Amino acid sequence: MADTDAKFTTGSLMGHVTAMSFTASIGLMAIFAVDLVDMVFISMLGNVALAAAIGYAGSILFFTNSINIGLSIAAGALVSRAIGRGDTRAAREFATSVAVYAALTGLLFPVVLFIYLQPILGLIGAEGEAAALATTYLTILLPTMSLMGLAMGAMAVLRAYGDAKRSMYSTLFGGITNAVLDPIFIFALGMGLSGAAIASVIARLVTLYFAMAPAIRHHAAYARPRPGFVLSHGRDVTSLAAPAVLANVATPVGSAFVTREMAKYGTDAVAGMAIIGRLIPVSFSVVFALSGAIGPILGQNFGAGRHDRVRTGYLAGLKFALVYVVVVAVILFALRNLLVDFFDASGLTASLLLLFCGPLALAYIFNGGIFVSNAAFNNLGHPAYSAGINWANCTLGTFPFVLAGSALFGAYGVLIGQAIGTTIFCIVAVWLALRVIENPPDAPKTRAFQPHRRLHTLYTQRGH
Repeated sequence: MADTDAKFTTGSLMGHVTAMSFTASIGLMAIFAVDLVDMVFISMLGNVALAAAIGYAGSILFFTNSINIGLSIAAGALVSRAIGRGDTRAAREFATSVAVYAALTGLLFPVVLFIYLQPILGLIGAEGEAAALATTYLTILLPTMSLMGLAMGAMAVLRAYGDAKRSMYSTLFGGITNAVLDPIFIFALGMGLSGAAIASVIARLVTLYFAMAPAIRHHAAYARPRPGFVLSHGRDVTSLAAPAVLANVATPVGSAFVTREMAKYGTDAVAGMAIIGRLIPVSFSVVFALSGAIGPILGQNFGAGRHDRVRTGYLAGLKFALVYVVVVAVILFALRNLLVDFFDASGLTASLLLLFCGPLALAYIFNGGIFVSNAAFNNLGHPAYSAGINWANCTLGTFPFVLAGSALFGAYGVLIGQAIGTTIFCIVAVWLALRVIENPPDAPKTRAFQPHRRLHTLYTQRGH
């Protein structure tokens, strides 16, 4: 039976933000955990080239995932707004249109990648055995881009209906499948890296099933695909997906610059940054989940014309990020010496870790502010602002501040400079988001595709 109520237009907004964020973060944690397990199992094979191959392949898969994330953001925004204004038919047609575009993109984009795969691998530094192994891994995994695109779109649709738990289950079951099958394919069947890729393919199928099945069964979230409405929604989908993809791609640009600057201070500095890089997803997965979690809440209320609740929901997201980061920062500070021992860190590595577990962890309040603001931009009709803020933060908010921090405080200054830049662009993002909320455009009134109306329009235009 279909469940089409706009659940977020009533009830406690802070309650909605909390429930959506925590359930979304559990799914993210499953993905992070599987990535870590994958690397551990591959490392156990004792061939450094295998681990390097996964790293190179991961750089390419990041871009395919960015495209899928962009399409899923479009699905969430379009469907939640339609639900908010009570247009069930448009919600189903938008969900179907995004699914069609995700499937087509997932079939065509890998073909282009395969044509230029060797030059791309060479460009990112892969050569010899590592390049050959990365090619094998990608040959198995890239053709399933469409599966992941459909799965991520379906998860966004579930969140748009307020069904955060079932969206979480899809990533959770997919992660469990991957974790169970990895040792079987890698070790028991002796398939090595190819086994890891095959396990990931099966996990993607499981994720797709557990996302798509409840979307169809419990929400009747999809319509029968018809060229008319799929083509008519192309501009709506692209106008949201393209900026979202650009926003995602900005992150590795800033990260690469920070890593390069930190490398000037030796392997201890890079090791410290690598440990921090492992701690961040575990500690702040809830913050990372905020953008996808709060988007449907803002979208439904925007579609319903409840601009008062849009503002309250946005502020609730900021307050949630503030409270969560403060609590986690206090925990990290209390555990800082245990973490140093756990990672067997010493010298500069330990000092950087202690710096992060002290005041720098609090800086993630500002990352949270950017994530919440991006959700507002994407769901209130200004997705280009999201891309602009992300690129500005990862360039203007990173390069000069990291260089200045490095010159003043050495390796510590690299992290401090990055945090200061993020703080500045968080303030800009919040100011801009509040401007958008205070001066809301009319909620989009895109109609469900109705061919008889189109024919009538053409008929009257010809003077009949």
